[in-house]
Amino acid sequence: MKNNSKLAAVISYITWIGWVVALVIRDPSDRFAAHHINQALVINILEVVAGVFAIFPLIGGLARNIVELIVLVFWILGIYRAATGSTQPLPFIGDIHLID
Repeated sequence: MKNNSKLAAVISYITWIGWVVALVIRDPSDRFAAHHINQALVINILEVVAGVFAIFPLIGGLARNIVELIVLVFWILGIYRAATGSTQPLPFIGDIHLID
């Protein structure tokens, strides 16, 4: 695994901008970076869903906070696994493949 691969994997978890940068700098044949870029995309989508929950009064705020906490845990796990070279999927969302 090349350093560029790890860099793309870690950067992909840092907001949408990082995700786009990682998508651009990765080697298309690099499965490690693709794995983490995919998981980061799912986390970013969860973040958007959490924002949508905020529209609804009372229950929406609670749901948003719960999803935000889950996103934080996934984010930390994803960055750690990318930095250590692991391709172990994240719990619950690791099997969701939106891009290859």
